[in-house]
Amino acid sequence: MKVSIKLFARLRELVGTGSLEHTLSDDATISDLIQSLQAEYPTLAEAAPRTIISVNQEFADPGTRLADGDEVAFFPPVSGGSGADSEKFAITFDPIGLDEIAARVVKPETGAVAVFGGVVRNVSLGKDVERLEYEAYEEMAIAKLKQVAAEAREQWPKIVDIAIIQRIGRLEVGENAVVVAVSSPHRGDGCFEACAYAINRLKEIVPIWKKEFSPDGSEWVEGDYLPSEADN
Repeated sequence: MKVSIKLFARLRELVGTGSLEHTLSDDATISDLIQSLQAEYPTLAEAAPRTIISVNQEFADPGTRLADGDEVAFFPPVSGGSGADSEKFAITFDPIGLDEIAARVVKPETGAVAVFGGVVRNVSLGKDVERLEYEAYEEMAIAKLKQVAAEAREQWPKIVDIAIIQRIGRLEVGENAVVVAVSSPHRGDGCFEACAYAINRLKEIVPIWKKEFSPDGSEWVEGDYLPSEADN
């Protein structure tokens, strides 16, 4: 059988390409694929303990059995569409504004809106930052943004609406990288809590990464959370 492989961020740089095709035996698992890839690209072995795996845009583990035509993605811990949903859950290269995204969640029954904006700053861990570059596994990222919103709605059922927009590409200091907006009938109906939950959960399960550029060079910024099938 043949599977297609996607690699992102640091793993893409280790291999030298973002996409591969691999032929495996019919009963192969992800573990078999990993062994085959590491034999061809030994540098991947060093990254293995901090590598997240997905099959067809759902988190998977090394024991997952593969099928012909599967899309397997390998990526590091995160840095943190189409139709009507494209206004609410999107990955974009375009600048994003707080007021613009907040307006997308205002309905006639809205009485409160909480908005979070993640802004590019000029310092990180005491090091000067000149700019950032964001990368995403776009199809999976949009699906996971919707999942984050669904989880928030389950915990705070009075929420009226949610929008989560992430910008990718090159961002300069002072620009918005991500905006989360949540509306509810009253301020005590969960809009603050859901907004905080959404940005924290985004940084756990949504496949988006950032690269920091400083006067001394550049490096990928990775988190510590390793999602599993339980996060699907």
